[in-house]
Amino acid sequence: MRIATWNVNSIKQRLDHLATFVKSAEPDVLCLQELKCTDETFPRAEVEALGYNVVTHGQKAYNGVAILSKRPLEDVRRGLPGDDGDEQSRYLEGVVSTPAGIVRVASIYLPNGNPIGTPKFDYKLAWMDRLNAHARRLLALEEPLVLCGDYNVIPEPEDAANPEAWANDALFRPESRRKFRELLNLGFADALRSCSDQPGLYSFWDYQAGAFQRNNGIRIDHLLLSPQAQDRLKSASIRKEVRGWDKPSDHVPVMIDLETGE
Repeated sequence: MRIATWNVNSIKQRLDHLATFVKSAEPDVLCLQELKCTDETFPRAEVEALGYNVVTHGQKAYNGVAILSKRPLEDVRRGLPGDDGDEQSRYLEGVVSTPAGIVRVASIYLPNGNPIGTPKFDYKLAWMDRLNAHARRLLALEEPLVLCGDYNVIPEPEDAANPEAWANDALFRPESRRKFRELLNLGFADALRSCSDQPGLYSFWDYQAGAFQRNNGIRIDHLLLSPQAQDRLKSASIRKEVRGWDKPSDHVPVMIDLETGE
């Protein structure tokens, strides 16, 4: 079972890229972030024509997450529990049935949090607390669980080409990294780092100053696995070449393969 995550940075602008990617990679499940459209304006017919069931949690002009699945999605949850007043569309969860049992998948677009010392950073940290609390409840189900998405967190210095440049950025602040470690310490595994400790593995390159050409990137797109999912992990990879396409997203897809007994 192939599961991928990708911040597309506007689904309408990247629809051709999406089609190209799914035809080449053939993910069974694809979690998308930063749709920048409402549920009503999501290009559902075009995506369904690619062979996917679609659930979305959209928002006009900002945020928005989706899960695309070749199999039907069940037990869908839109929005992260813990704050009924939160109007930002950043969390979507569903269950996919396979011959080996179910796999629960979430698409996450964690807040950026910049600038430091503002309500945006406070919101990021509070959102991470809510995510950790919900993840703890999900772990108690003892299911294969994959939390996919753009976490807007650089976990370790080796996850940035130039970590010093990010020292005062919300993505690399100790507070953000600490809450990310708290999530891992609940029992999750970072899929990519479970498969490789190779340096220079990034999922985001800024549009400015030739960052991609110089490989001045950061790794902020992660797939975190429950123990039951980690037991099935076969491989993890980053589709770096997608960043070199014409008018790309600043993020690229990250993928894993799980053994499902098929």
